[in-house]
Amino acid sequence: MGVPEQLAEHMSMAEQHEYLRARFSRRTMIRGGAVTLGAVTGGAFVAGGTAQAAVPAQPQTQTEYVNGSLVAPFGRHLAFGNDPSTEISISWQVPLPVKKPFVRIGTHASHLSVKIEAEVRSLFTPTGVGASGNHTQYYVHAKLTHLKPGKTYYYGVGHDGFDPAAPQFAGTVGTFTTAPAHKEPFTFTAFGDEGVGYHGLANNSLLLGQNPAFHLHAGDIAYADPAGAGKTADTGFDSRVWDQFLAQTESVAKSVPWMPAYGNHDMEAWYSPNGYGGEEARWNLPDNGPDKKNLPGVYSFVYGNTAVISLDANDISFEIPANLGISGGTQTKWLEGQLKKFRASKDVDFVVIFFHHCAYCTSTAHASEGGVRQEWVPLFEKYTVDLVINGHNHQYERTDVIKAGAVAKKLPIGGTAYPETEGVVYVTAGAAGRSLYAFTAPLSYEGHENEVDSVASFINTKAGKVNETVTWSRVRYLDYSFLRVDVTPASKGRTATLTVRGIAETGEQVDHFTVARKAK
Repeated sequence: MGVPEQLAEHMSMAEQHEYLRARFSRRTMIRGGAVTLGAVTGGAFVAGGTAQAAVPAQPQTQTEYVNGSLVAPFGRHLAFGNDPSTEISISWQVPLPVKKPFVRIGTHASHLSVKIEAEVRSLFTPTGVGASGNHTQYYVHAKLTHLKPGKTYYYGVGHDGFDPAAPQFAGTVGTFTTAPAHKEPFTFTAFGDEGVGYHGLANNSLLLGQNPAFHLHAGDIAYADPAGAGKTADTGFDSRVWDQFLAQTESVAKSVPWMPAYGNHDMEAWYSPNGYGGEEARWNLPDNGPDKKNLPGVYSFVYGNTAVISLDANDISFEIPANLGISGGTQTKWLEGQLKKFRASKDVDFVVIFFHHCAYCTSTAHASEGGVRQEWVPLFEKYTVDLVINGHNHQYERTDVIKAGAVAKKLPIGGTAYPETEGVVYVTAGAAGRSLYAFTAPLSYEGHENEVDSVASFINTKAGKVNETVTWSRVRYLDYSFLRVDVTPASKGRTATLTVRGIAETGEQVDHFTVARKAK
């Protein structure tokens, strides 16, 4: 993206950001404007407060608005707020600047009676930074609060000249459903490393058919930066890829909250010192993490009986160290606090954690990340985390039950794990759409099982790659796929369960297992 490779090799993400700004920014850049929130109280909707969004925008010039009737919103995507039962953020794009964007919301498609102002975050990419010079993107956000738990709402997004309540735009109305107030069965889906293309589109079609309550994206989202080294020397950066990605995922994300963690391809050096300025423009995620300034993709939420934690493994990655140590240890400290809180809660049965770099994987590309094993795996085991979901390696792999780096229990396809007494199961679900990687061992998946005694692999450490021979690789599948998880709260005298399934792009089931835990 503009820094000579020999320099970028020795520069942190923040140093690369400063280099780019000095080289390409000859005009005053402004920060993002006020974020307008919407609130919903009972059946009445009222305007909320404001917060500042630290997102780089266009050079400060007078905006020339276009005729709003000629501009249609696209790329709608939802995200939970801190409380999924009462808070939802609605986000979308417009290709050109428009006046007074807003959300209409109601309890029926023909009754969008309440109008809530939205906020535009414009993202400017100048000539010289990648392939999309002098390109401005306009992302629009509105946060709704005080919603009713377990209720379906109808919404439409618009601006002056484009009102979703008008009959000619009725086809643009979408829906969302808040989390229930009590423990109920539900389904969620997950994958990593989607990008733009046919396979991502096909997986999205299958995702929608699972009727998930939410979807987890374990990093490497759009691949606007295809190199993914977190360097300003990365070639091929094109911010317009995000427009394609959000259009591609809209069929799901307009009704299913799409909750991302950030991977190495999501660090874009031009926009901010941490590389996440572009992400802050595009997403409106929960803000309950430890460090919103440096780690905007770190957060947690509770849906029914399940706590979900999103982490940023760029902070602890030895393999790709552009943001190594950016939190100064605060992320790991926060993680332990979250785990302690959720394990003490009578309302939380399961803890699911997702992030990008793999704790345990035998891919020939990236394999395992030593920073994750060093910093987080001991906490996963101490607090008996129920499921860890990763991306990064473009394939499907699932481990046995692991504790202290070894197999605590073999977990065959169809088996059951009891994390309270046994250990943790790790799933790499990085085959959402990008080109596939490879294994050193034979494939082994449902209907085609091929058990081996050990697998040759490696781990990325501070000193570089270190070879290892592992015995925990249970399922290996090499084609496009995603994860479906069915959550069942405990009925009287029974255990609560997570039923985890690997689903191929063909619809074939390639893996399934159960995680069981005694109800509190």
